[in-house]
Amino acid sequence: MPYVFLLVAITFEVIATSLLKSTEGFTKLWPTVATLTGYAAAFAALSLAIKQDLPVGVAYAMWSGLGTAAIVAIGVVFLGEPINPQKVAGVLLVIGGVVVLNLGGAH
Repeated sequence: MPYVFLLVAITFEVIATSLLKSTEGFTKLWPTVATLTGYAAAFAALSLAIKQDLPVGVAYAMWSGLGTAAIVAIGVVFLGEPINPQKVAGVLLVIGGVVVLNLGGAH
């Protein structure tokens, strides 16, 4: 069950981060409300995952790492951001780090 909460936390964080550009520096009310609500929901779900004995380091590594990888993909696919070999290598290193931490710390 902690991994379900973690997946929910990652989803809310990715949605909130994806909305950041639409807030135009937090000057647009509804995108700002949606972004802040998404981050609040992400932290609430993350805290529930940790409460259920998921190690903090593993939970945070997965939350931030997988969220980062998802945001890079969203940026490239939907926001027209450029992709290059360095970005791909960076994302692969982040995912690899998450896997290593999960294998070494979650069990």
